[in-house]
Amino acid sequence: MGFLSRLRRIIDNREAPIEGVELVAPVSGKLVPIENVPDVVFSEKIVGDGVAIDPSGNQVVAPIDGTIGRIFDANHAFAMESPLGLEIFVHFGIDTVELRGTGFKRLAEEGQKVVAGEPILEFDLEYLKEHAKSVLTPVVIANMEDVKQLNKLEGTVEAGVTPILTIEL
Repeated sequence: MGFLSRLRRIIDNREAPIEGVELVAPVSGKLVPIENVPDVVFSEKIVGDGVAIDPSGNQVVAPIDGTIGRIFDANHAFAMESPLGLEIFVHFGIDTVELRGTGFKRLAEEGQKVVAGEPILEFDLEYLKEHAKSVLTPVVIANMEDVKQLNKLEGTVEAGVTPILTIEL
């Protein structure tokens, strides 16, 4: 979505323009630089920029209010869009698609409107640690061309609560 259509949506909905957008952690755990993910698609920012999380817990939640665009068949990843057009991609682990859904349970559906912190997927962390190449979970902004500035936070995070990224559009 381009700037003019986003501005038109703000005006039409009588929303105040937002300087910074905040993403909360989709999973609990420890933040890790995206460059440390053992997959060049993420570490070289081919699909976008962001952070990764070394997960704990058992749920993946929405990192922002928005609409789920796609949940992959193996239930290991999803894409969503915020009302301002920010496109977010959350991918649990590396090579988890090869598990064909084992270790994951879908809790939401494509096209569903969600609020930040709402559960999207459930996972069996012990099973995934044993069977996946990595459980590092990248959280990326896919439409970086619309982003003026991306601030990455650090530390330990709680799903649905702790900010991980602030984005200036």
